[in-house]
Amino acid sequence: MDDLQSEKEQIEEMRAWWSEYGNYVLGGIAIAVIGLFGFNQYRNSTLESQYQASGLYEQLANLVVDGDVDEAEVIIGQLTTDFGDSAYAIQGRLAMSRLYMDQNRDEDAAAELRDLLAGVAAEEFKHVARLRLAKVLLYQDKAQEAVDLLEPHEGENAFAQRYADTLGDAYVALDRVVDARAAYQRALIESGTGATVDQNFVRLKLLDLPVDTVAVEAPAEAADEPADAPVDEAAEDVADAEETTPEEAE
Repeated sequence: MDDLQSEKEQIEEMRAWWSEYGNYVLGGIAIAVIGLFGFNQYRNSTLESQYQASGLYEQLANLVVDGDVDEAEVIIGQLTTDFGDSAYAIQGRLAMSRLYMDQNRDEDAAAELRDLLAGVAAEEFKHVARLRLAKVLLYQDKAQEAVDLLEPHEGENAFAQRYADTLGDAYVALDRVVDARAAYQRALIESGTGATVDQNFVRLKLLDLPVDTVAVEAPAEAADEPADAPVDEAAEDVADAEETTPEEAE
């Protein structure tokens, strides 16, 4: 009887516990199921978006190769509108700037790169965009703007050599030979990841720099003082003979 009573008490306790907490348990299970469903939906949606962005970028890449700028502008517009600052959209804008340069539309290329820099792209992409914009500015004979763009970021991680190399080109355009030499020498210093520039080409540019010359002025004292007149030894002998007395001659 005691064992039977104990089992009945346990059942009653379980019923009481379920009556009090059962709704919470069911609610927790429902939340977990909904969360799992939502996660799966989000993952599927993300994958679908990536597939769509990848497809658009592939179309854009083919158009860039073909030089079809009009159709490429339509695709890059869709890519940036639908997928914002995704890696595909950012790479698409970089490709678009290259196409503009191939079409001699340097202002459009510069505008595309400036827009990219103003966005929220990852720093690695911004380094690439900044370097390409500097080269566009050099093409436009705006070397000082290129210097102003690059100098604040020189020496940053894996892009240090490329910054130094491009800065050297800008300094050359500004006839800043000493700065150019120093920049090219920095570009030849390999980072932990190895060389990121064509070092042979950088060496050629370094050797092509004009040699620094320092004007050497003659001392002022030497210029002011007249040169000593040569001594006429024969005249000195005559003078000595004239001063000799008869007694000394004997």
